[in-house]
Amino acid sequence: MLRTDRTFAMIKPDAVEQNLTGKIIEKITSSGFKIIGLQMKQLDEKSAKEFYAIHEGKPFFDDLVSYITRSPIIVIALTKSNAVNDFRTLIGATDPQQAAEGTIRKLYAKSISENAIHGSDSNENAGIEINFHFTESSIF
Repeated sequence: MLRTDRTFAMIKPDAVEQNLTGKIIEKITSSGFKIIGLQMKQLDEKSAKEFYAIHEGKPFFDDLVSYITRSPIIVIALTKSNAVNDFRTLIGATDPQQAAEGTIRKLYAKSISENAIHGSDSNENAGIEINFHFTESSIF
């Protein structure tokens, strides 16, 4: 059965480099999400290519891998009722220029390609992404 109460978030290199992690995490938790797993990590090229395998062959794939591996990221497993949809609303549109006021991307993203945060786009992908970065015993 697909879980609808969990989602995955990744604070991306641009936001980590700008020391925005605390502000972003506070925005997430003050919006009703509970952190059940959190880790800072550095993805190597192999792991990045595995994580983004769905985009392999697309024109932006190599740039995406270079971007996500350039500095540490923060991976977060979250829980809340209707987690995926509520989190997508909280982070805003991929393009920060089109993101709603008050969303994480409107507040902190630099551009479409450096957009501060990733959030799962479906319940299925939330499970896949959480399992990629966490073991069941490492989340609460």
